[in-house]
Amino acid sequence: MNPLKSALYVISAVVLITACSDIPLVFDRENTAESYPAPEMPQLEELEVLETLPDPLEFEDGSRVRRYSQWERRRAEILAQLQHYEVGFKPETPRECITPRLSGDTLNVDVTVNGETLTIHSVIRYPEGDGPFPAIIGIGFGPGAGSLPAEIFEKRGVAMISFPFWDVMSHTQKRGEEPLNRLYPDQLEIGSYSAWPWGVSRLIDALEILGEESRIDVRHLAISGCSFAGKMALWSGAMDERIALTIAQEPGGGGAAAWRVSETLGEVETLARTNYSWFKESMRVFGEENVSRLPMDHHELCALVAPRALLVFGNPDYEWLADESGYVSCVAARKVWEAFGIEDRMGYSFVDGHMHCMLPESQWPELEAYVDRFLLGKDVPTVVTKAPMFEDVDTEKWINW
Repeated sequence: MNPLKSALYVISAVVLITACSDIPLVFDRENTAESYPAPEMPQLEELEVLETLPDPLEFEDGSRVRRYSQWERRRAEILAQLQHYEVGFKPETPRECITPRLSGDTLNVDVTVNGETLTIHSVIRYPEGDGPFPAIIGIGFGPGAGSLPAEIFEKRGVAMISFPFWDVMSHTQKRGEEPLNRLYPDQLEIGSYSAWPWGVSRLIDALEILGEESRIDVRHLAISGCSFAGKMALWSGAMDERIALTIAQEPGGGGAAAWRVSETLGEVETLARTNYSWFKESMRVFGEENVSRLPMDHHELCALVAPRALLVFGNPDYEWLADESGYVSCVAARKVWEAFGIEDRMGYSFVDGHMHCMLPESQWPELEAYVDRFLLGKDVPTVVTKAPMFEDVDTEKWINW
């Protein structure tokens, strides 16, 4: 390399590093893209047929995201499409509608809208000390880290906050009869993957309102769940930018897996086979051969977490999870982080030979690294792209951008 080229290389590298260091790890708002207008939402027959995965960095007008500052606007387009075509629009709830009450280690969150009150009863397992503590919102039964090993968080002084999703909407909703429907009776079509993230956001609102009293560091929040709760964690992280680290464990179809890719596989959770209490009934029109008319796909759901941290765990032993599709989706989504020079904020690890929702010790190092860096601020390597069983999968046939 001649001296001039060498100098230019150094200058460009410094510019890239500076740009990357300026990209936030988390935000203090639920949705920084809320001010952008939604794009047009064509009907099924008006939508373009696209056999490959849509380009997450291409605006609806055909132009492309060229720098990080443009991502917010593109993110708004993807978020609007996912809500319009798949899960319904997450209700907007003013802060003044929320009243948090701490009773010992139980946080009760009263949300009052239209004269009706819904209460989320969340149990917090605090570490020893005064805090404030980083925390993980664990989706499961009881205070913990979802299906992740609690000891990883306990020994690091990370608080564990339960999210009792049934306080918002049951596992298999009866439309119009759920707790959320009392507050928003017109939201009859809403899917659980819009309702549950709404509840997570109200829980975060409550922590912010309490401030120091909560003993939680709201700038260092993670969320995790497995299987249907893995989808819930992913949708929550995609929809609330106050979550610094999203950990989606074995989320399968409707989570990280791309609908288009899943349609080409075997007995997996495809768009036509998913649980429709979780989505809008109208999404059914995109089943089977119509899946290629979706203007977006779930690699873009994953990408909505950017520039924050995302870690996806897979388990290929369970065919229904469509992990080959999840792998392709992760590779495609990671290109958004790569475009901004922050690919070490997005990782995936697919490991077989273990039970569903039982994270094997071979995957603990990846989890520990992400917790250490994004909840505790430690300078540790977080480049994770583990999927040996899929090394022969042709991702390029799906990613042509």
